[in-house]
Amino acid sequence: MKKKFAINNVESFSEYRIGWGKRTFDIIFSFLALVILSPVMLLIAILIRLESKGPVVYSSDRVGTGYDVFKFYKFRSMYQDSDKQVSRLSKLNEYLISKKNLMVPDEEVSCPECARLGHNCSPLLYIDGTEICENWYLEIKRKSQAEPAFFKVKNDPRVTRFGRFIRRTNLDELPQFFNVLIGDMSIVGNRPLPLYEAEKLTTDQWSYRFLAPAGITGLWQIKRDRFHSEEERINLDNQYAILNSPLKDVKIIFMSLPTFFRKNDY
Repeated sequence: MKKKFAINNVESFSEYRIGWGKRTFDIIFSFLALVILSPVMLLIAILIRLESKGPVVYSSDRVGTGYDVFKFYKFRSMYQDSDKQVSRLSKLNEYLISKKNLMVPDEEVSCPECARLGHNCSPLLYIDGTEICENWYLEIKRKSQAEPAFFKVKNDPRVTRFGRFIRRTNLDELPQFFNVLIGDMSIVGNRPLPLYEAEKLTTDQWSYRFLAPAGITGLWQIKRDRFHSEEERINLDNQYAILNSPLKDVKIIFMSLPTFFRKNDY
């Protein structure tokens, strides 16, 4: 029996089911992928073992559909025990840097409370030539300083030399076809999250992403031509949860192919 991530509103997801058509496609696709790519996977396993100590396949608990917790597999691209260094690298988190560099967008200058009252709800401030009420400025500042849910480090020092190659080409994701084959994941969906990320996504707005199946690829992956803020990433996940369809899945799969050759430093 799968474990459930401890959260109050998990019951609202209990009736979600992946359609038989999608599941049949997942089984056939993942089985063929494992058979065809087995020589490549064997070569990757040998090179990982030759480069650094530790298991060839990295596994960790991830939170997927309906907050189910399962063992998530991928080729190890980091040095052993890298998970223990997350707190040490927290200041390098790209999502944290993005929040700290947050500028006040034009659409956010107008305080909704001022608009509701018809007059200023607090004294006016002048920030970089922009007029903004104090209460709304402090609210934006609070959001920008809140601890981000996601963790991503550019040029991560924990990554091995060969690990950097398989991450850039997404070859480290190949063992996830086993996750798909046994039913933990789907080919297309929202990325399953580590426990420390999922526990921060418990509001109705953010938890909606867990209605969708956990996937190897998805909207966020095919749109990673630039860095997405935390809110943008959640919006993409929510969009897939609401609008997923067989046709959209096929489109995402084809659009995912170029990402194997897309250079990135994450």
